[in-house]
Amino acid sequence: MERSFSCTIDADIHAIPKISLALDQVMRAHAFSDEEILDTQLAVEEAITNVIMHGYAQGTGKILVTCCTTRGLTKVQIEDNAPPFNPLSLPEPDITDAIEDRKIGGLGVFLIRQVMDDIVYRYEDGKNILVLVKKRKA
Repeated sequence: MERSFSCTIDADIHAIPKISLALDQVMRAHAFSDEEILDTQLAVEEAITNVIMHGYAQGTGKILVTCCTTRGLTKVQIEDNAPPFNPLSLPEPDITDAIEDRKIGGLGVFLIRQVMDDIVYRYEDGKNILVLVKKRKA
């Protein structure tokens, strides 16, 4: 059986826990592991935070989050009306430098790539659309 939710939030980091809770509920109902749920929550939180902080640049805006979870797959789609930005176009960060020599930030998209099984970006009808996919391990 499929479980899903769709929620439009203001571009405000205080709205993120609502999305995390909904993810936990739908993924847990399909027996995703705690680690898989936490990875997905982390990736979605990071993606939404990037939209808020960079896309809307502390301005106002809305973010639509849609999640569809089936027996072995969770797909989260994040849509916003911020200026076009493909996060997948960012180069991989150099993580070989010592921590004290690295600039602050810049690891969010890297983190998303590490914890999700598939990521797709498109710009369509004036919207950034980012799709994050998590597969349940057997």
